[in-house]
Amino acid sequence: MINKKSLWFLTLFSLILVLSVYYVTMPNELLLTNNNSKIEKEEVLEEANASVEVSESSVLVALRVEADEEMLKELDDLKNILMDTESSVEEKNNAFEKMKDINVTRGEEETLEKKILDNFKLKAFVKINGDQIRVVVASEKHDTSLANQIMRSIQENYTNKMYISVKFQK
Repeated sequence: MINKKSLWFLTLFSLILVLSVYYVTMPNELLLTNNNSKIEKEEVLEEANASVEVSESSVLVALRVEADEEMLKELDDLKNILMDTESSVEEKNNAFEKMKDINVTRGEEETLEKKILDNFKLKAFVKINGDQIRVVVASEKHDTSLANQIMRSIQENYTNKMYISVKFQK
């Protein structure tokens, strides 16, 4: 009678044998073609990365860091409420709902930032607080018509009236 160790050994050995036979019988052209195309793709990516240099305004970076730290602190507080054994079910439900709202809000902020980048070719920071949306755009030119267009494009995403402010900074 065969025991479990022998069965496992035979199974793994046969698998290794099948794979090695497959590898040995595989045509060499297939191996060379895949390797060369991979090297070519890496070279193209390196050239693309070398030619594109994106720098962001230090104001936008500072605002993002501040917003992320604030969001993480609030999420940590909410997680502590969820993990606390003495918290009531209602407190835990409220904390969970707030966590979901924070994640949804952060997603909306990122969507609006991407929309501004795609439509107006400008880097921006977006902060949503209830029905107020604050937009800081990295641009030296302070253009009221551009600010108006940005506000209208943001308002298109919402059915209810949002209070949108646009600030240009470099």
